[in-house]
Amino acid sequence: MARARRRTEALELETMLLSRYLIPNRRFSGQHSRRLERSWYTLLSRIVAQGPMSLNELSEALGLDVSTLNRQTAALTRAGHLERVADPDGGMARKFRATPSGTADLEADRRANAEGLGTVVADWSDDDVADLVALLRRFNTDLENLDGRPWPRA
Repeated sequence: MARARRRTEALELETMLLSRYLIPNRRFSGQHSRRLERSWYTLLSRIVAQGPMSLNELSEALGLDVSTLNRQTAALTRAGHLERVADPDGGMARKFRATPSGTADLEADRRANAEGLGTVVADWSDDDVADLVALLRRFNTDLENLDGRPWPRA
């Protein structure tokens, strides 16, 4: 029991430390300008991965209240990153879709983040990187399953 507790305490420490460096991660890629705030990055990532979503769908998917999402989507819309569209499936609720500008900024941030992560693991073997990816995917998938909010993956 004590050994398991020490392992989970070590895991907590390492995940806290990791979170300090994620999104945006440009300090390792040499790019210091931020296009998207962290919440914008996550919200746009979900819409791009899943397609147009209503406020209620976003609330369910992200575990955030509608008022918070209303503020975030309003700011993203003002910034030209989101647009409101009719439900492609014919439903009554209007949905949010990423604009070409929003998609371009998201992809630019993803490239910069990937470049930064590439700098961190530059001396790692391909197998070590693949192992880390597999373990992180498993960890995130288990978290998502416990939370009941799976993230769409290609």
